[in-house]
Amino acid sequence: RDIDLVYTPHIIQESLSAGWGPITYRNNSELRMAAWHWNENGTWSDAEHKSGYFTGSTELGEPIRYILEYALPHRGFSTSGDAPVRGPNLSYWKSNPYLASKFTGESDALHPQWVVVDLKTERPVNALRIGWENPYAKRYQVQYWIGKDALDFDAGPQGEWKTFPQGDVKNFSGGVAMLKLANEPVEARYLRIWMIESSNTCDLHGASDMRNCVGYAIQDIRAGTWYGTGEFRDASEHATGNQAPAYTSSSIDPWHSVGDVNDRSQHTGFDLFYTSGLTNNLPALIPVSMLYGTPGDAAAQIAYLEKRGYPIRGVEMGEEPDGKHALPEDYGALYIQWAAAIHKVDPKLKLGGPIFEGVNEDIRVWPDSQGRTSWMGRLVDYLKSHGRLDDLAFVSFEHYPFEPCTITWETLYKEPELMKHILQVWRADGVPKNVPLIVSESHLAAQLTGPMSTIFAGLWLADNIGSFFEGGGAAFFHSPIQPQPVEKSCLGWASWSNFVADRDYNITGYTSLYFAAQMINREWVQHNSGLHRMYRSTTDFKDQDGNQPVTSYAVDRPDGNWSIMLVNRDQQSAHSVRVVFGGNKSFHGPVRWTSFGSEQYAWHNEGPTSFAKPDGPLTGTTLSSGPDATYSVPKASITVLRGKVE
Repeated sequence: RDIDLVYTPHIIQESLSAGWGPITYRNNSELRMAAWHWNENGTWSDAEHKSGYFTGSTELGEPIRYILEYALPHRGFSTSGDAPVRGPNLSYWKSNPYLASKFTGESDALHPQWVVVDLKTERPVNALRIGWENPYAKRYQVQYWIGKDALDFDAGPQGEWKTFPQGDVKNFSGGVAMLKLANEPVEARYLRIWMIESSNTCDLHGASDMRNCVGYAIQDIRAGTWYGTGEFRDASEHATGNQAPAYTSSSIDPWHSVGDVNDRSQHTGFDLFYTSGLTNNLPALIPVSMLYGTPGDAAAQIAYLEKRGYPIRGVEMGEEPDGKHALPEDYGALYIQWAAAIHKVDPKLKLGGPIFEGVNEDIRVWPDSQGRTSWMGRLVDYLKSHGRLDDLAFVSFEHYPFEPCTITWETLYKEPELMKHILQVWRADGVPKNVPLIVSESHLAAQLTGPMSTIFAGLWLADNIGSFFEGGGAAFFHSPIQPQPVEKSCLGWASWSNFVADRDYNITGYTSLYFAAQMINREWVQHNSGLHRMYRSTTDFKDQDGNQPVTSYAVDRPDGNWSIMLVNRDQQSAHSVRVVFGGNKSFHGPVRWTSFGSEQYAWHNEGPTSFAKPDGPLTGTTLSSGPDATYSVPKASITVLRGKVE
């Protein structure tokens, strides 16, 4: 397994040498719409058939080295626009039982489940064929979208749902529904089945488990036209490939079986993770599976970790619900159930989320009955209205600010304001001031791009972290620390990682991210030393295009030194700066000057053998100071000035 190649003493030592402190564990199984077994030892709800809902064992046996993921048969036709784990037993779509009234304690009408059919282009529709399974919807509505971007929860859907004239179905009794929705066809791309009352009849897995008997299940959906002769014509009958209909659903039932294991995917086992040294012996930020898990399994995972004595900084609840098109009230209902189960194990444990995908603006969804569209705002309101806002001990999100194929050097100037803006957005949405904001995963873009291995990435990281803390962020976790080989991207060959590696993960070089991390963690701040105080700082000159070539970030360190990190985004020219502190104070005595930039690092884009040369190291010297002293900031560089202030 690749995990065995990555978790070696040499790679761990190299990873730690970048200077990062606490670490976060990323749960990519939820990213891929799959269940995970954090412990392969455990119990199935249907033990005889090794199927149903799995709960990992809290017993301390052999150390857990690997975590496997399982495809979800009840994903059915749903992809939600992602690349889900595929399994051999794909059947019908069924909604998550934990969103049914038996578990939420609320009316099903408050948590409507839905399926959106994307016909890929506008087509004439006045009829729908729905192959219902058990449980089916006794009451549902069939709607079409007027507008565009019905599923764009990043920029926000632009339009509204309208129920077909004959699309309000009541007292349905199951089976195949052949619906004539209107006399005349409507040109529509997006259709929505909005389910608000369940039959609560049991699916093919039987009545022994209540979870089999709540929610909604559909085998297939076909949209088309109804002719007077009673003939139904499928609107997408001849559509193939990218033009074939796609289906996005509100949730997925996490039911699965032993036969759904996908042993090609691999996650690091928690025992290996904690004992490898990678955590720096510090509390780690740990995920639990929520969108495709059970509260009992999440609680068992926490019980196991605490029984082992592993320190937990906090627990991230689920993974990227916005990317799965989960509505905030549904996420909130799951959050409350999971929080209750976990806090029975450890009432003091800090829980948080929602772990948004990297966005630069507020996430907006279809308006609720009050016209509210803000995902975060509605989540905060949901938790508050249920008296459970205190269960949100932190808000974590991912930061992937740029589109991978449109990055230019000028893109670099955008980062500080993008970061500060999104922090302001979450506060404006109602996140209380005492709830910390955390970046738990980040990079230039959500897909590989050439600038990830050029000096661009190092400068971006310095601005990224500096602006995050200056904007009021509480904790920053850097994700891509393990070595990875270079791969081809739309803007050249690159690696996601701090390191360049061969196919066996042997480190062959470093990327600009590695040296930028050393500048941040070992030069700007005092490594492993305690509380730093950050103060706003600015530079007062702009280039001819109105850009600020140099950004600055100031911290008062525990050792009594002031440290100024200067990021020169000017690719062509060095700049000289004079540093003035409040009260017209200045550096006094020797000033340590350390720099890393394009003079120490250059990426050579040469296909699979791409490399950096020069490839570091940092450069530094000691300078004299004074009120009129000026300091050079080389072109395309990160420079740290450190010394006493009087």
